[in-house]
Amino acid sequence: MSTPIRPSIGPSGIAQVLHRDKPAASLRRAGRFDRWLVAQLQRHISPSAVRLELWDGSSPYEHAATPLGTVVIGDRRTLIGLALRPDLQFGESYMSGRLDVRGPLEPVLEALTGLSQPEMTWLDRLSLTIPNTVSASRRNVHSHYDLGNDFYQLWLDRDLVYTCAYYANARMSLDEAQSAKLDLVCRKLRLRAGERVVETGCGWGALALHMARHYGVRVRAFNISPEQLSFARERAAREGLEDRVEFIDDDYRNVSGQYDAFVSVGMLEHVGLHNLKTVADVLRRTIRSDGGRGLLHFIGRDVSHPLNTWIRRRIFPGGYTPTIAEVATHTLGPAGMSIIDIENLRLHYARTLSHWAERFALVKDRVRQSYGEDFQRAWELYLAGSQAAFATGWMQLFQILFVPRGSAPPSWTRSDPPEAPRVAG
Repeated sequence: MSTPIRPSIGPSGIAQVLHRDKPAASLRRAGRFDRWLVAQLQRHISPSAVRLELWDGSSPYEHAATPLGTVVIGDRRTLIGLALRPDLQFGESYMSGRLDVRGPLEPVLEALTGLSQPEMTWLDRLSLTIPNTVSASRRNVHSHYDLGNDFYQLWLDRDLVYTCAYYANARMSLDEAQSAKLDLVCRKLRLRAGERVVETGCGWGALALHMARHYGVRVRAFNISPEQLSFARERAAREGLEDRVEFIDDDYRNVSGQYDAFVSVGMLEHVGLHNLKTVADVLRRTIRSDGGRGLLHFIGRDVSHPLNTWIRRRIFPGGYTPTIAEVATHTLGPAGMSIIDIENLRLHYARTLSHWAERFALVKDRVRQSYGEDFQRAWELYLAGSQAAFATGWMQLFQILFVPRGSAPPSWTRSDPPEAPRVAG
């Protein structure tokens, strides 16, 4: 459900209906207004073959085909919310249990996502004017990444890689595909033993440790999540790599020094539209002009649009998924960088999310017991909805390889082998 349906009774009439709302026990039967409004919504989403059902079991669904699934609307307030602000109220209502999906969740969300996408509202445009300051970035990171390492260990891979995996073949497990992604990044950068690498937004440290162990480089990895940094430092010490990898508690804006390679995996979508030029400043001063190179791996879009309102509120506050044009215009161009290669791995991310969702489903009872049912349902919806967004092409996953303007590319073609083999593990 992508665009609001405006009931003909007008805002004042809707306010009266909301004012008349009574406890759920008295709303077991839907009235004429409820049946009219759900019929408008059903007509609006008709191409999706998703059935709508009211709290009393009634439904306007009339397709001959069996529906993909049924969205069960629990009360009148939820129904009106879906009509006026579906981008927010679907998530809020699902999270609270006032809306449910009968049948598999992801196919229903994929069908709804595949409908025409909404135009930007004035609220969307307003959200793009709010900058991510250093303090705001710390708050945003804390709200998502500092939920506790134990939570993420329940359903991520063994190395806690919370970004798109790379499925070199269809038989790969999640663990294998995440390891393949780490190696793909290193091979694209053509890392050589003894080089200095800086990583911004290093998560739990998997890529930094992989680069040091297998490619013999020295890494400075920046992050502002205390939970992730503590885990990464402990792992580096346990694996004897603390002399080659330095995990730094600081914002990407404060990176200093010069490096042979710059890499950022899964951070650019958190900096915000206004800070794309700030990233340019970092690239310009940190990448060596002679032989330096960089790689950005990020969630993006084909056309400029803010993140879904519910996702911004509940999952990724401050997030913005940029287009290739925005990154080229606001980041790489001002940094004096030349794009060498772009690869879109969106279907790899859809499969990654499918694996995450399957693993999350196995532990959802434990998540509910530890964090509450609202939290468990919110993450269930977030994972399934994200999978749907990548499967339908509403979201993209870009890897951009670049070098300082006028510098030679690190390889003649994408398929050329690195100049030096990986060092022994």
